[in-house]
Amino acid sequence: MKLSLRQFSLISLLAGALLAAANTSLAVSAEALARGIPSLAPMLEQVTPAVVNIRVSKAIPTSSRYFSQGQALPEELRRFFPDFPDGLNQQQRGRQPYAVSAGSGVIIDAGQGFIITNHHVVEGATSINVQLHDGRTMEAELIGSDESTDVALIQIVAEDLTDIEMADIDTVQVGDYVVAIGNPFGIGQTVTSGIVSALGRTGLNNNNYEDFIQTDAAINVGNSGGALVDLEGRLIGINTAIISGNGGNNGIGFAVPVDMMKAVMTHLERDGEVRRGVLGVTIASLTPDAREALGVDLEQGALVTSVLENSAAERAGIQVSDIITEFNGEPVTGSRELRNMVGLLGRDVAADITLLRGDESLTVTAIIGDGEGVAVAGGGGASTGQFRGAQLRNSQDVEGDLEPGVYVEFVNPQGRAYGAGLRDGDLIVEVNRRAVSSVNEFNEIVQDGGRFAALTVLRDDRRVLLLVP
Repeated sequence: MKLSLRQFSLISLLAGALLAAANTSLAVSAEALARGIPSLAPMLEQVTPAVVNIRVSKAIPTSSRYFSQGQALPEELRRFFPDFPDGLNQQQRGRQPYAVSAGSGVIIDAGQGFIITNHHVVEGATSINVQLHDGRTMEAELIGSDESTDVALIQIVAEDLTDIEMADIDTVQVGDYVVAIGNPFGIGQTVTSGIVSALGRTGLNNNNYEDFIQTDAAINVGNSGGALVDLEGRLIGINTAIISGNGGNNGIGFAVPVDMMKAVMTHLERDGEVRRGVLGVTIASLTPDAREALGVDLEQGALVTSVLENSAAERAGIQVSDIITEFNGEPVTGSRELRNMVGLLGRDVAADITLLRGDESLTVTAIIGDGEGVAVAGGGGASTGQFRGAQLRNSQDVEGDLEPGVYVEFVNPQGRAYGAGLRDGDLIVEVNRRAVSSVNEFNEIVQDGGRFAALTVLRDDRRVLLLVP
């Protein structure tokens, strides 16, 4: 019999489920085996009681500028606010209307009644109600919430709860079969399946802390806060977002990985918020072009482009042009990963940082601070010259007591140098880690250096590293 691609894929999925179940305590039922049909039902029977439905009430801001007393909500807005009253009668006047939304959550500590969900599910809630798998409904208390990771912790008081086992995120691989459990569109608990499509996804919101698991398991509105589990029923992530043009599933869903979730939960349980630590550096990923410009033989790391004054980094001795390769023994692949590590560590905690300085590998200890600085991801005989939209001059030809170097007189806002961060008044003292004292020396190094130039500049008595394409 010739199988279609869809049939072959389904058989492969079921076969994978059968093999996984056969090698764990979550064995396939005898009845299913007798019928020759593999099933995820035994695993789900143990896991689904840990996933809850969440119903949140949120007040709708109103003003007499928009709706007068007794006025009905315009028809074009009604679909967004189905609970808005048709008109405010004498008894209703003065009351604030509310909207009700649905989401999901996962019980991660049955003894304490802790439930993890998304920040956007409970944000602005006037009341949070949880419905358990067995039908019981109760009000929950918000313990804490973190917008930057979209994780929130709520708590209920109830007996006979079931929590979920958490996976080791390092064992999760692209291609692993996964199951998403949640409450899509508020219709009730629903299970969908797929695979891990990608790991370490970022860029949905550059201001947030992101390291998403991507999956093609169907995730829709209302699945937010639900569980993404492996075939052994272990939690690998909390469903949080989708990419969709119409609000429905397009096979591109994202989950906050369980390691990030646990780190945030520790903060929320203790403080009710995430009090992020600050290293005090500006960093950029070590791209192939940056490696060429700096002349280093490293595949990954976070390049320090500036160090904030009186920061944890400065006190630890970290310098501009250092390349951070490990943080507390964990490899640093790039700038965003280091930002996540520092931000989730907390304040006043010692961190061992391994870095490459020139050809020497060093380990320094930094006490992570809480200042206003942040660790963020960045970018012949002639006395004057042009460099990618910048006008340069020998420092000795400029009034004032300047160090030897190349003075930046003007930077065109439309040029590549400006886009990389070079500014009027900067003093370039190194190019590709080689000291320069004149425009001539500058030009010679740039011409021999390849496509990118790594410029070390003095700005307000601070050293800053810029990578100019």
